[in-house]
Amino acid sequence: MAQHFHVHPENPQVRLLRQAAQIIEHGGVAAVPTDSCYALACRLDDKAASDRLRRIRAIDERHHLTLLCRDLSDIASYAKVDNAQYRLLRQVTPGPYTFIFEATREVPRRLSHPSRKTIGIRVPSHPAALGLLDVLGQPLISTTLMLPGDELPLNDPEDIRERLQHDIDVLIDAGACGVEPTTIVDLTGREAVVVRRGRGSVEALGL
Repeated sequence: MAQHFHVHPENPQVRLLRQAAQIIEHGGVAAVPTDSCYALACRLDDKAASDRLRRIRAIDERHHLTLLCRDLSDIASYAKVDNAQYRLLRQVTPGPYTFIFEATREVPRRLSHPSRKTIGIRVPSHPAALGLLDVLGQPLISTTLMLPGDELPLNDPEDIRERLQHDIDVLIDAGACGVEPTTIVDLTGREAVVVRRGRGSVEALGL
C-alpha cells in the first residue's frame, strides 16, 4: 500500500518531503507532481526500482527515461552540454521542457537509449518536485505517469492512489497539476530539433 503525503502545492512541507525521500532512498517508486503532469520517479542508481517503473508504464529500454534535476549545475554531470546549449537551457529552466543530450559516463548504461546513448534531462519548476530533489541531493530518474491504454497522463491524486496503490510506494499529493506533457527538444545534433510540442512554449526557445 502506497504512502500518501498531502503537501501544499506552493509551499510543500519539508517534513513530508523528507519522509517521501526516505522511501525513495530505500528503493521506492514515487508519483511526483511536476510543472507539466505527474511523473513516476525513482533513484537514479536503483536498477530494481527503475525496472518496476518501466513495468508500470509498459515501456522497454528504447523509451527515453528523464532525469529530474534540481538545477543546471546537475546537468553537466550527466549530459554533454556545450556553451550554446547551456545558454539555451538558462533561458527556459526551470520549466516544462525535456532536453535530449548525449549521456556522460555518469549515467548508467541501462538508463540511456541503447543505440544512441542519449538521455532526457529536465529541471521542473513545481515546488514539490524541486523540494524533493533538494532533500534527496541527487537527480531522480522519471517518466510521465501515463498508464497503458490511457490517452492522457493521470492527474487526479485520488485516481493515482486508487489505480497504483499496490504498484508504487509513495504518492506526493499536491493536487491536480495538468495533463499536458513537456516539450521535448533534441540537442544531440548541430541544430536543435523539437521532437514533441507540449506545455513549454517553442517560441521561448527561439526555434
